[in-house]
Amino acid sequence: MYEEIQQQAREVCSELCEKAGLKSGQILVVGCSSSEVCGDKIGSNSNLKVAQAVFAGIYEEVKKRGLYLAAQCCEHLNRAIIIEREAVPGQEIVNVVPQPKAGGSFATTAYQTFSDPVALEEIKADAGIDIGDTFIGMHLKRVAVPVRLEHHSIGQAHITAARVRPKFIGGERAHYDDRLK
Repeated sequence: MYEEIQQQAREVCSELCEKAGLKSGQILVVGCSSSEVCGDKIGSNSNLKVAQAVFAGIYEEVKKRGLYLAAQCCEHLNRAIIIEREAVPGQEIVNVVPQPKAGGSFATTAYQTFSDPVALEEIKADAGIDIGDTFIGMHLKRVAVPVRLEHHSIGQAHITAARVRPKFIGGERAHYDDRLK
């Protein structure tokens, strides 16, 4: 079961990275309800082993591509972010350590795995994966654009994904640089 979940997570992450055109140094935010992956209601059955499997699949892809992973905590920590310190120089760090039932199993796994983890109240990521309807939108740069994935679930959890693009300004006569999409 855990190997299948890890593989599904790897495939979802790989597909998003390809479709979003993510480049080395960019940030991917992930919100993950391990309860939803197990088929339970969000926040009702935090499962560290399931979160570790999801994390392993995603983290493998992120590291291979030179990206940074930002793990969104649950609502009990106001959806704070766990990320490697080097990804966010100069950002205001908050003092919290996530736990499976206070922050979530996915964020706990990130905190335990990263070499120098820090917590932030917010981030502006370049793309995101929402596993189990956790609402990652608050942590994406403007303008967020949905990415339709062929993979719609990890375990029993519904998946949505997004990328960002620069804002279009200047009205109908403006000329846009299609290379920035």
